Amino acid sequence: MTHPQRPRAAQPATPPAAEAVPGPVTTRSQPDFYLENGNVVFTAAYHLRRGACCGSGCRHCPYDPPHVEGSRGLAR
Repeated sequence: MTHPQRPRAAQPATPPAAEAVPGPVTTRSQPDFYLENGNVVFTAAYHLRRGACCGSGCRHCPYDPPHVEGSRGLAR
């Protein structure tokens, strides 16, 4: 609860919105995604770094069973 005579502490400025990324974002040696017809397509390298399946039906899902949220087994 704030004191009625005490001014509130200054809030930190919110960071500017992230700008659109024109091409693949790379971390380490492989890209995380590529653009295809205006859609972002995540690579298997990104999913492996993420650590588990998101369950969204991604094209390059490396997990087994694929497209099951939380799946961590790797497809062979």
